[in-house]
Amino acid sequence: MKRVLGIDPGSRVTGYGVVEGGDGETRYVASGTIRLNASRPMHERLDTLWGELTEVLSSSAPAEVAVERVFVSRNADSALKLGHARGVILLAIKQAGLPLFEYTPAQVKKTVTGRGRADKHQMVSLVRLILGIEADLAEDAADALAIAMTHVMLSGERDMLSEYLD
Repeated sequence: MKRVLGIDPGSRVTGYGVVEGGDGETRYVASGTIRLNASRPMHERLDTLWGELTEVLSSSAPAEVAVERVFVSRNADSALKLGHARGVILLAIKQAGLPLFEYTPAQVKKTVTGRGRADKHQMVSLVRLILGIEADLAEDAADALAIAMTHVMLSGERDMLSEYLD
């Protein structure tokens, strides 16, 4: 089984989720959120994000990391802030020497729910059901777990296809 860390980037809240998966099975390991104080200057928030994410990368010991790709936002300021946070996340992953994979929100929703346009409530409910999580789950953590699950499922398909193509 391969351990995967999923990350849902945010400039105020970044979700993370760790699963182990392979051979058609996915198991919950851990999840949480990194909450950043929106009243602090951006450079301080980014420093906090880098420090806390570095700790998550170290403590969770993933073999691979999956991150949600940035979507186009109508608000340029929000998109720029998200881009800053995502840059810090990508740097922390690179510094940890881990393989990085990226998925769009639609890919994640389609893989986990079968529909590319599932709402937040459906995502949280299905992630909890699939992984057998009884406790409450923050939306950002559920999204991160869904990203990790997507990677496990899609990388398993890639592995199967490569066996047939070799």
